[in-house]
This record gives sequence, structure tokens and C-alpha cells, in this order.
Amino acid sequence: MRVAISTDGEVVSEHFGRCPTFTMLDIEGGKAVDRKEINNPGHAPGIIPQFLHEKGVKLIVCGGMGARASGLFEEFGIEAITGVSGKINEAISRLENGILEGGESLCKPGEGRGYGVEKTVCDHPHEDLE
Repeated sequence: MRVAISTDGEVVSEHFGRCPTFTMLDIEGGKAVDRKEINNPGHAPGIIPQFLHEKGVKLIVCGGMGARASGLFEEFGIEAITGVSGKINEAISRLENGILEGGESLCKPGEGRGYGVEKTVCDHPHEDLE
């Protein structure tokens, strides 16, 4: 299964649509293979779900996304796990072990505005992961 994780440095991005990159990987036999990082194609309605669908993604992992984006992913047959935070490698390990759980979306409508390549600090409170 092909997976895309919204990525901001070494952590899962709190804003799927405005993350700088996506970590793409395939889970085969309980192991992550073919891991690579790809640039976010841009934040505009419908662009990212279409882009990831064309890449064969079946699961998106992120901190948060709005209802509209969630619906678009569903239309493309892409499952979304939101409410994920922490280091990318920890999320991948939980995926490999079948224990990755989501929660409430970390991003609320409008809160991500301006977050992304042009903005280096997130306005959301979050744990220090260093």
C-alpha cells in the first residue's frame, strides 16, 4: 500500500495542505520500502488529493485537514489518518506494526493560512520534539 505522510522537517506536519514535502513509501509485508520525499505541488482546492491519487497513494497521514479535503480524498479512495504528530520515523514504525492511530485533526479551518514554505513557524501549540 502506498502511503503519503505530510512532512515538515523530521516531523509529521500539522497542516497537510501546507506542508513543505510529503514522505512517500510503500508498506509491503509489514515493512516500509521505497521511501522518498517529494515536494508539495501547491495548496489549492483539490490539487493535492488529485496529485497523490495519480501517484497511487491509498493512505494519507497528517496532523490535520479540513472536511472539504477529507471528502476529496474519500472521493479518490484515499484513506486519511489525521491527528498524528511526532517524528516521521515513529509514525512509519507504527504503520509497519499496524498500530498507527489518528485522533482529532490538529488543524482547524483557517488556522493554517500562511503556513508553509513562506512561513517558518506554526501558530499551533505543539510539543517540543527535539
